[in-house]
Amino acid sequence: MSDYSRQPVPQIAVMSIRTLEPNGESDHQSENAARLIRSYTARQGQYLAFIYYYSKIHLCSPSEADMQRYFSVSPSAVHQMVLSLEKLGFIERTPGQGRSVKLLVPRDQLPDLM
Repeated sequence: MSDYSRQPVPQIAVMSIRTLEPNGESDHQSENAARLIRSYTARQGQYLAFIYYYSKIHLCSPSEADMQRYFSVSPSAVHQMVLSLEKLGFIERTPGQGRSVKLLVPRDQLPDLM
C-alpha cells in the first residue's frame, strides 16, 4: 500500500451547481456563477477511484465490505469515509439500501487507483 502522506498536492474535483426557479428555469445568479472547486485528499481520491473502477468491472456499486477488504481497514473507517465523501458531495447514496453509492465526480477528475 502506498504512503498517502507523501503526495504533495491533493486532487481537485470541479463541480458546478445549478438552481432552478419554481417554473423550472435557471435563475440568473446560477447561470453566472463560477464553478465550485472542491479538493479531496489523496486517500479520499483512492476511495473515489475504487468506487469508479469497481462499478465498471462489477456493474454495481461496491459494498462497504468490499472497500474494507481492498483498503485493509476497519468497517468503521470505511463507513466514516463514505459519510465524509457523501457530506462533501463527491458521492450520493440511499441510506439503508446496500450497494447504492453513486459517484458524482467525473472520471477525468479522479486519480489513478493504486
